[in-house]
Amino acid sequence: MTGIGSIGRKAGVVAGALLPLAAAAALTFDDIAREGELRFLPVRPDPGAYRYDAEARIDADSLQQGIVTMRTCHRQLDPNARIVVAFNRERVQSIDIVSTEGVGRAWVEGRRVELADVQRGGSVCIDLRTRALEPAGEGRWRLHAGPLMRRYLDGYLPMEARLRVVWPPGLLQVAATDPAPQPGVTLATEADGATLHVTFAGRLTATWELQRPAPPR
Repeated sequence: MTGIGSIGRKAGVVAGALLPLAAAAALTFDDIAREGELRFLPVRPDPGAYRYDAEARIDADSLQQGIVTMRTCHRQLDPNARIVVAFNRERVQSIDIVSTEGVGRAWVEGRRVELADVQRGGSVCIDLRTRALEPAGEGRWRLHAGPLMRRYLDGYLPMEARLRVVWPPGLLQVAATDPAPQPGVTLATEADGATLHVTFAGRLTATWELQRPAPPR
């Protein structure tokens, strides 16, 4: 099956039917990560296949309450009769389907988004309000993404994840990320946010370590 998580600790999982390897053009069995293996990929062997985008918006209230608003998009989906996007019941407060493409039907069921008759290349974007920000000491916070995966049999196919966090200019800065920048992982930071772009095969849980900027001297 295909599994994808969204920002927030264990915030989302997508489950669907197994896809034949032939559905992933240009891949060989050497491109599949085994259970327990995580590989970062400087070059993706199947460009144009499944990718995951998420943007979390943090404001001053988020730092007090731990609640962030998010938009998550699953793009270039593999064909499936049914896909379920399930969210953590204890964290997610609201779920709204923003848009779909190449999806026969989409609806919210409790803390899940259900997709039926998904065509190759289909997409869905979902807005969330979730308690996803955790205090991590004085002036520091932690945000989690994952688990993120693209499941195939007992392994994982390559995928891309673009994880963006935005805030009012000067509110926060990135102290660290896990994974750290390396081949297959890039980090771009600005005064009003940051973007982590990861290309990988396996099961990934990413973490943002955020902190208040030091006051100007």
